[in-house]
Amino acid sequence: MTDNNSDTSAETSIRSDVQAILDRPTAQVLVIGGGINGVGTFRDLALQGVDVILIERSDFISGASAASSHMIHGGVRYLENGEFRLVRESVQERNRLMKLAPHYVKPLPTTIPIFSTFSGILSAPLRLLTHKQGGKTKERGALLIKVGLTGYDSFSRDGGTVPRHEFKGHKKSMQKFPKLRDSVKYTARYFDAAVENPERLALDIVGDGRTAGKPGVDGKARSANYVEAIGDSDGGVLLRDTVSGTEFTVKADVIVNTSGPWTDLTNKALGKQTSYMGGTKGSHIVLDNQELFDACAGGEIFFENNDGRIVLIYPLNGRVLVGTTDIDADPSVPSVCTEEEVDYFFKLVSHVFPTIAVDRSQIVYRYSGIRPLPKHDDTAPGFVSRDYRIEQTVFAGDSKTPVLSLVGGKWTTWRALSEHLTNETLGLLHTTRSVSTETLQIGGGVGFPLTDSATKAWVSEHSAGLTPERTAQLLKRYGTKAAGVIAYINEHSDDAPLASLPDYSTAEIDYLIANEYVVHLTDLVLRRTIVAFIGGLTQPVFDELSTIQGRQLGWSAEQLADERSRAVKDLDFFHGLTLDATAPKPATQKA
Repeated sequence: MTDNNSDTSAETSIRSDVQAILDRPTAQVLVIGGGINGVGTFRDLALQGVDVILIERSDFISGASAASSHMIHGGVRYLENGEFRLVRESVQERNRLMKLAPHYVKPLPTTIPIFSTFSGILSAPLRLLTHKQGGKTKERGALLIKVGLTGYDSFSRDGGTVPRHEFKGHKKSMQKFPKLRDSVKYTARYFDAAVENPERLALDIVGDGRTAGKPGVDGKARSANYVEAIGDSDGGVLLRDTVSGTEFTVKADVIVNTSGPWTDLTNKALGKQTSYMGGTKGSHIVLDNQELFDACAGGEIFFENNDGRIVLIYPLNGRVLVGTTDIDADPSVPSVCTEEEVDYFFKLVSHVFPTIAVDRSQIVYRYSGIRPLPKHDDTAPGFVSRDYRIEQTVFAGDSKTPVLSLVGGKWTTWRALSEHLTNETLGLLHTTRSVSTETLQIGGGVGFPLTDSATKAWVSEHSAGLTPERTAQLLKRYGTKAAGVIAYINEHSDDAPLASLPDYSTAEIDYLIANEYVVHLTDLVLRRTIVAFIGGLTQPVFDELSTIQGRQLGWSAEQLADERSRAVKDLDFFHGLTLDATAPKPATQKA
């Protein structure tokens, strides 16, 4: 979770997204939970012409989905758990997403450093059968990894888009990675995929859903963030707009609960006790360390630690992402990256790159989230299934209304999972699928140029009043949806680079606020941009962005102060960023 759910501002007006629901508080389907699986299901249902409403109690993609490792991967280690169906589906979806969202999902060369030949080969069958570590923990050796990657490659044969794995011995490994621990015996290199900005990909999915409804009011898909389900009323679901405080009831033929780790808590609010979930906490830190960035040689360093936790050292957006932990967690308690976890990450880095110094002064951002895993009793967190299932119950407020609860799921398989959940929902509505999402490109991936010549042609065609460099920058940032941003910028003759952040401009920020469901200041700095993630949220940047947003949304001085205070509190508590909440003097309030 990246920010609080309660609103502290003085804002009382009804937002247009909420008003659209209030004007017609009925739908065929109500989707509760705007994480990646919720927005994916919303999009898929809308594409089928279903009258669907999506609500999210905070911002879209601000909970578990905001705490990912920025990977679209097949999950090679799941083979050891015997989850062959999940691995096959994950690899297929990885390959598919590189085609459907090429503006955000890119091939990722991944290297596993290996320090032994036979380690783990005897304990692997025990882990497969019991999902427990068993005996003394050991790193996986070359033989076991070779078997796993060979099997992994086999799942990529159908529609494969990445090269097969390769092994290198000590000498060639050290030539490629001279900072690696000298005792490395081999390195294994394979490909998965990276999603550099998962939040922006999810916003594209929301946008696709909102525009997919059939013409006419009765078929229009609607969505609203900062709306929570709080109970049942008059046979419908009682909702609260956390911005205005307005409470209202929505009736639907089917309720879909995609609340992730909070699924049981949502069901409880709706009057049904369930115990489906048993999530684990995963934390990450982002380092500004050029030596470590260079040591990764343009790809991710990835391995499984002795304790069963996945370890990744991943150069991303000019910084280095280090993760992750896998600790049992209570979803009712805010998830934060602890100092103990930071120490753990530093030990992992030194284990692989012993001569590279890392310390807390290099941390520019930290984050944590709870994975939406099923209840797992005594199964070790690292061995809990990442697969998903759908549970059906009935709504306490009206026993004729079925409730579908999603249990599990991960970023990589969101499209396939959404297809499955949509098909289940369509069955309850006594209708069938009319549109497939298997080959349907997403948001700014539609028509995205895939070659240098095609990119130059796109830039030349769409530059309008901008320089080719600026147009190319926007294309990279938004995919082909940059065309809309460029048009908006050209309508504003006073557009200028931000004084504190010249890679962005005033009209560009205005566009994000006006068109991408921005409510709170944290929405802008955490999810509509990557400014905070890369350590770019300095005090001047914070001041300038808050001033622009306050002007665009018509905030009073009191509302601006409340928003700044809220943002500063959340950024410090959840992400380790220290800023001053005091609003800048009026003389500095220039856009």
